[in-house]
Amino acid sequence: MGRQEACAELSDMKTKTLFALSALVLGAASAQNPPAFWNTASLSGATYAVLDPKVEGNPNIVSKQQLDGIVAALRRDSAGAIKRRYPNAVIATDVNAPNTIKVTPVLTTPAALAPWAKMNVRMELQFPDSNRVVVGDNFSVLTLWQQGANAANYAYDQLTRKLP
Repeated sequence: MGRQEACAELSDMKTKTLFALSALVLGAASAQNPPAFWNTASLSGATYAVLDPKVEGNPNIVSKQQLDGIVAALRRDSAGAIKRRYPNAVIATDVNAPNTIKVTPVLTTPAALAPWAKMNVRMELQFPDSNRVVVGDNFSVLTLWQQGANAANYAYDQLTRKLP
């Protein structure tokens, strides 16, 4: 095989590889298209009901009284963050109201309260048509501690920024 033939074959291989890679990427992208309800118009006028928050991980890193305060803040501040993101949204108290997006605030605590340890904060959104979307992020204990009494507000405001 001469030099020109080798270059032509190499070029053909690059083209085929690029084509296959493009098809793979486009296929993955189309498989990840967001559902029809996942847009600003749908979410901004929706009705939300905040369910009982979940605390996962090590709940023993704080006292029972502190844990009760954290759970109350998760409920209150996740609803507040949704209202700040979507001022026209309605926060319902009846979780069985029709066409309501059910929101479960979740906090996953670290094994120990070290400043560098990470906590996972997320909102699990259950839509009326049974679709489920989870929006979450990791925050260091130090970052949340620096927010003081506004830690849950801060975390959920960061999460709602990820919503359309």
